[in-house]
Amino acid sequence: MKYLIFNTSENWASTVLRIVLGIIIFIHGIGKLGGEGYSQFIYFFTEYLRMPIILAWLTIAVETIGSLLLIVGFATRINAIALFGLFVGMITFVHWDIGFSMNWWGQLEAGQEGFEYHLLVLAMSGALALLGGGKLSVDLLLFNPQPGAKTL
Repeated sequence: MKYLIFNTSENWASTVLRIVLGIIIFIHGIGKLGGEGYSQFIYFFTEYLRMPIILAWLTIAVETIGSLLLIVGFATRINAIALFGLFVGMITFVHWDIGFSMNWWGQLEAGQEGFEYHLLVLAMSGALALLGGGKLSVDLLLFNPQPGAKTL
């Protein structure tokens, strides 16, 4: 089981994907941690979406802690799967009814966006779930039995 979760090849593509995705999602999530950003997000989640507050906290955890773990490449597959699930939820419960396109011309209220950005996150996190963390990852450092060995 440990092999399936932490195994990775020494590829640069995974490295670039996980670092860029991790940084973008961390910035996306960090605004939900303090002050007005937190209260607005909790209100939106519990009152508008009518979802339990625990899911709001899990969302914040995946977007902040999970993205930091992606950046360093620890448990890359688990964090990528968590992000994949989170963004499927975002599309399903928030963005699907808005449509594909972002709010490029300001025709919708602030925060009302389509799901095109979310599809990019799904593609990136899906690739990481399949490929692992790549070079410069904690997964490669700690869990691959022989550095340089061809894996998956």
